[in-house]
Amino acid sequence: MTNRAFITGISGPVLNDAERDFLRAERPWGFILFKRNIETPAQVAALVGELRAATGDSNAPVLIDQEGGRVQRLGPPHWPVYPPGASFSALYDVDPNLGLTAARLSSCLIAADLADLGISVDCLPLADVPVAGADAVIGNRAYGTEPGKVAAIARAVTEGLEQGGVLPVLKHIPGHGRATADSHFRLPTVDTAKTELERTDFAAFRPLADLPMAMTAHVVFSALDPAQPATTSATIIEQVIRGLIGFHGLLMSDDVSMNALAGSIAERTAAIFSAGCDIVLHCNGDIDEMREVALETPELAGKALERANRALAARRLPAPLDRRAARAELDALMDRVGTA
Repeated sequence: MTNRAFITGISGPVLNDAERDFLRAERPWGFILFKRNIETPAQVAALVGELRAATGDSNAPVLIDQEGGRVQRLGPPHWPVYPPGASFSALYDVDPNLGLTAARLSSCLIAADLADLGISVDCLPLADVPVAGADAVIGNRAYGTEPGKVAAIARAVTEGLEQGGVLPVLKHIPGHGRATADSHFRLPTVDTAKTELERTDFAAFRPLADLPMAMTAHVVFSALDPAQPATTSATIIEQVIRGLIGFHGLLMSDDVSMNALAGSIAERTAAIFSAGCDIVLHCNGDIDEMREVALETPELAGKALERANRALAARRLPAPLDRRAARAELDALMDRVGTA
């Protein structure tokens, strides 16, 4: 049985009857969890099993945003706190090898937490390159302001996730770092020249083009497409994401319900597919919006299906990990940041 090309959230910590019926009928490719879905380890593991059972796909990807810092859906008292991306950047400035080691350790430990619950995909790493005056939505989530350093730390984060048996999602391609607005609330426009974007923002993503999945940015780049944000811009997806950056993995939108996008949920969904995204992401668990997304979403087929299958096939079995020793090493490395 084929799946539809969307990823959906749900409203709470358990599936309700309407959601279960929706999932059975519409067969989304995957699911995404938020804090509203999370109570205890046993509850999350049970929910993950319920989601997969509802679509009859025991391998359906289950995603989460577990970066560390202020974007961490799993947290105390059941899960540890992890450092924000800026901590790895600061340690990298002391010693690049130590910064990369810390980034790899942190994401490997995060992956172990996720694998315990059956969560198979983390929306990480970021390759956004912030600039002075940009909105704080990226802020200390970023790995630095120099593209080579950002790409190196993002690669180390990717390696840690992969070692832990969790698939990465590269975000927010082709870059959210310059945005002067939070795309959750309104549409940011970046007026930087194409040559400068290629030198900075796009350059951080190019070394990561081999990652299996990426998430778009709801950002207008006026030098490339003054009318449409990257998510709904065929020009940016074809010429920049697939072209200049060279990303040929599974391309998913950022959340279709974010206020940066215009029109109804159905119109936004149609525009995302028309632009060339493979998968639409819908996060807020509103069942009426979920139905609108489903109505405009095709079955996963053709090149999109090939990319989806290739992405899932990239997942590896977790490598052995001494969590206590790894956490002690990570904490010791983070102490170096405080004393540098």
